[in-house]
Amino acid sequence: MAAMAPGGSGSGGGGVNPFLSDSDEDDDEVATSEERRAGLRLGSGGGLDPGSADSLSPQDPVALGSSARPGLPGESAAAAVALGCSGETSTRLSIDAIAAQLLRDQYLLTALELHTELLESGRELPRLRDYFSNPGNFERQSGTPPGIGAPGLLGAVGVGGAGGREPSTTSGGGQLNRAGSISTLDSLDFARYSDDGNRETDERVAEHEVPLQERKNYKSSPEIQEPIKPLEKRALNFLVNEFLLKNNYKLTSITFSDENDDQDFELWDDVGLNIPKPPDLLQLYRDFGNHQVTGKDLVDVASGVEEDELEALTPILGNLPPPLGTPQTVENSLLVQKLEDKISLLNSEKWSLMEQIRRLESEMDFLKSEHFAVPVVCDSVQPSLDQSLHKDSEDSGQNPVINNSDEGKNKDIHLSESDEVDSTTPKETVPNSLPRREREEMPSSSPSRKNTVHFDKPNRKLSPAFHQALLSFCRMSADSRLGSEVSRIADSEKSVMLMLGRCLPHIVPNVLLAKREELIPLILCTACLHPEPKERDQLLHILFNLIKRPDDEQRQMILTGCVAFARHVGPTRVEAELLPQCWEQINHKYPERRLLVAESCGALAPYLPKEIRSSLVLSMLQQMLMEDKADLVREAVIKSLGIIMGYIDDPDKYQQGFELLLSALGDPSERVVSATHQVFLPAYAAWTTELGNLQSHLIPTLLNKIEKLLREGEHGLDEHKLHMYLSALQSLIPSLFALVLQNAPFSSKAKLHGEVPQIEVTRFPRPMSPLQDVATIIGSREQLAVLLQLYDYQLEHEGTTGWESLLWVVNQLLPQLIEIVGKINVTSTACVHEFSRFFWRLCRTFGKIFTNTKVKPQFQEILRLSEENIDSSARNGVLTKATVPIYATGVLTCYIQEEDRKLLVGFLEDVMTLLSLSHAPLDSLKASFVELGANPAYHELLLTVLWYGVVHTSALVRCTAARMFELLVKGVNETLVAQRVVPALITLSSDPEISVRIATIPAFGTIMETVIQRELLERVKMQLASFLEDPQYQDQYALHTEIIKTFGRVGPNAEPRFRDEFVLPHLHKLALVNNLQIVDSKRLDIATHLFEAYSALSCCFISEDLMVNHFLPGLRCLRTDMEHLSPEHELNVNCCKLSE
Repeated sequence: MAAMAPGGSGSGGGGVNPFLSDSDEDDDEVATSEERRAGLRLGSGGGLDPGSADSLSPQDPVALGSSARPGLPGESAAAAVALGCSGETSTRLSIDAIAAQLLRDQYLLTALELHTELLESGRELPRLRDYFSNPGNFERQSGTPPGIGAPGLLGAVGVGGAGGREPSTTSGGGQLNRAGSISTLDSLDFARYSDDGNRETDERVAEHEVPLQERKNYKSSPEIQEPIKPLEKRALNFLVNEFLLKNNYKLTSITFSDENDDQDFELWDDVGLNIPKPPDLLQLYRDFGNHQVTGKDLVDVASGVEEDELEALTPILGNLPPPLGTPQTVENSLLVQKLEDKISLLNSEKWSLMEQIRRLESEMDFLKSEHFAVPVVCDSVQPSLDQSLHKDSEDSGQNPVINNSDEGKNKDIHLSESDEVDSTTPKETVPNSLPRREREEMPSSSPSRKNTVHFDKPNRKLSPAFHQALLSFCRMSADSRLGSEVSRIADSEKSVMLMLGRCLPHIVPNVLLAKREELIPLILCTACLHPEPKERDQLLHILFNLIKRPDDEQRQMILTGCVAFARHVGPTRVEAELLPQCWEQINHKYPERRLLVAESCGALAPYLPKEIRSSLVLSMLQQMLMEDKADLVREAVIKSLGIIMGYIDDPDKYQQGFELLLSALGDPSERVVSATHQVFLPAYAAWTTELGNLQSHLIPTLLNKIEKLLREGEHGLDEHKLHMYLSALQSLIPSLFALVLQNAPFSSKAKLHGEVPQIEVTRFPRPMSPLQDVATIIGSREQLAVLLQLYDYQLEHEGTTGWESLLWVVNQLLPQLIEIVGKINVTSTACVHEFSRFFWRLCRTFGKIFTNTKVKPQFQEILRLSEENIDSSARNGVLTKATVPIYATGVLTCYIQEEDRKLLVGFLEDVMTLLSLSHAPLDSLKASFVELGANPAYHELLLTVLWYGVVHTSALVRCTAARMFELLVKGVNETLVAQRVVPALITLSSDPEISVRIATIPAFGTIMETVIQRELLERVKMQLASFLEDPQYQDQYALHTEIIKTFGRVGPNAEPRFRDEFVLPHLHKLALVNNLQIVDSKRLDIATHLFEAYSALSCCFISEDLMVNHFLPGLRCLRTDMEHLSPEHELNVNCCKLSE
């Protein structure tokens, strides 16, 4: 008998399961609903085939009842039969019903083993396949395992049939120990099979870190709660933060976010779960009561209990032993099961009727609109199924086979909604929870399709029930959200939009971040055409949050979509739907998101209502410009402001725009300032021109600010602000010239006819941006060419009478600019350069005729260059101001034809002569040489000017020319130095006037510092040696002073050989000679210069021989002079010696 207990090979499920471990087989009592129903549903319905795979057929009930080990569902059922109805055969029980009950009672390991056996035998069960392929089913963990609670019915039966067992294993409330197998559900890594490839090794496997025994204790005891998992914690953190924000606990939310700085509370994807976002906490709390059902009360909807079965089971219940005396509990469970079966059938019938109603309504609408009859669609399947369902709802006991498991498949064929939804799916996304109006309005199929769809009826005499049973083998599923969407084909534009609106929120989180831009067309089309405002808002929110940190290309794609959306829906919806999305992210923590907002404001500007452009959008951009710390964001803000200025038409916003312009010009970022000159300033200038404020306000205001800076900067000029205002004026020159052309007397005559004259490529300076191109401002290059031809003719032949805009430039702008130039400190190289570039652009833009007839005469009137005015020029100091270098470098260099070059050479020669003869400072001439010397194109011209000074009859002019060579040598190439500079200097070094010879020494020293040609260096060294060794210069105090100063300046940078063999020995000699000087003032002066020279050379590497023979002896001589003349410097000399 014991040998027969396993049941033999022919039993489909009654034998001992080989996949169960010993720990499972040793459990005595497991009280579960499945076991109760398995025992109670064994009736007198006829014999079973022992070899059937879908049945449980114990071969020897008596043997099973006496020797089989308890704990297995099949054996418990057999025991019940042995006790209660011996001799009667059992009724067929579906595998699907067993699987459903195992899942309901959370016997997941048993269900998994059943699933494995079915897979191996080639009979996969859809219910188990869907359950174990969904990772969301294993994200939740229950602290109380099934089977704990009141002792089950079949457990007691098993005790009675099994005979005596140990007390510890026969208690009714004993717990079911976890299987000892290594491959348990808890050890399976379901995260590995997730489609989120980037999170294969994330926190989902953290449970493996908990010891096995500890997890057993947590799982098996209802009083001990399992530790929270990392992913569960992140999900709860997200929901808690969302709850705080929705209920205005903003400070608490900020604190909470700071404490969880490793989590992004803006994106649900950051949690790491491969499921859609669940409902908020409030909805979860309200829905909590709907899910508090214990395992023992769960009843499989697909296996109902009918009236006849209930009557047949009554004697069994009467024959049960006294300890099982719970008839009321059994009746209640059976009644609940029956009611749930009826509910399921009624739901199926309801959905079928709703489908028919929807189809009829669609046909009625079509008939009303098209005024012709629709052909009848013949369907041999659906009517029979509907009829079958209706019949089942009236009498469900006629066909027990279909009633058990195929009933659920009927629902699948009818494509009805599922009554059970995974708890991880938000309730809003459940199709069954859609608003009634939306479901009713959803059309079934388009009229055109109704005319073409036709199904042939089979010429068969099969019963509808047989058809239904036959079709039940088609594997279809509509009991999930996705199955419902798949089963409901969208057949109109509206239904497609509704479907996309429901599906996209579930699709987006599961798409890789790098490919999410592929969803932008779908999201935009759905947002454009969806009828529900709430859904459109959700879709646009998804669009702006599609990518966590979008790069340039992704932002461009989103902006392109936003513009397309705006063009399609119009200004009202753009204001109501798109702008709120921008406003929500204006302070986002990621700069890429704020950058998207800034760019969106500009891209959407043409499609917004004009009141919104000049109010809300302008305020948003102003706030971002003032508060945002990212340079890229502020740069995008400036560009968007420029676009806004191109569309704004409210004159009251002019002053606000001017303030924004000043703020942008003063921005510390070069990127922002550059964007201001390229976009914002030209756009604002165009608007200012339309308002008539360019010549009346904008340019005069900037000039006044420059004058104020110069008045306040007598002791220290703010060169940064000067550059800011002057560069703004420079960027306004194209707009000013366009205004002059458009308001000219000939503007009405500018018609495009015949051949259009070509504009020279070099006619205008290269613009910083297309918005500063005069042709762009005017409208076209052809129109500009016609205007320029008329402009030149007007200036040359007809004058400026009645030309108000040009007269303002000539009579107000130029005099004020020249006056400002006279106030600039000529030694400020930066200021001279800025104003030079300004006048150069002004003259090049307004043309050569304007420069020659309007600009040059005004400068010449002020400078008055003539030898008769030498004394007066020196007296008023005009030649010593910045007017000279700015006129020379900003006006006279605009055009480089031969006559222009001659004019520049003559001007510089006159300035050099006048300054030399009047003994005035040479700063203005030096500034001119420095500015012009920076451009190699003017080196020959400057050498021509200096040669004029070399051969001048006045020693003062020759002396000035010698000193100018020092400034020119540093930028001239060595060929010119050898051919033009050195010969001129050698000529001057033999000049009869000693002052001219002395003036050449700094230039010779600069050559030694910058030139590397050996021959040139030898020629210079020979000339300097003649100055030092010629007896006629022994008493030349001025010459010695100049040589010492030159050695101290060029010594550290000169060639080491020149320094060691020439500079140091001659400094030693000069120090010795100075000890013999009898004039204390001269001796002190030379000693001071020697000290500065030795201090500079002390930083160089000096060999030991030179140190002993020349450097230290020279310092001793210097210390002697300092002890005698300046004791306060003696300590410094001693320190210099000690450092060596």
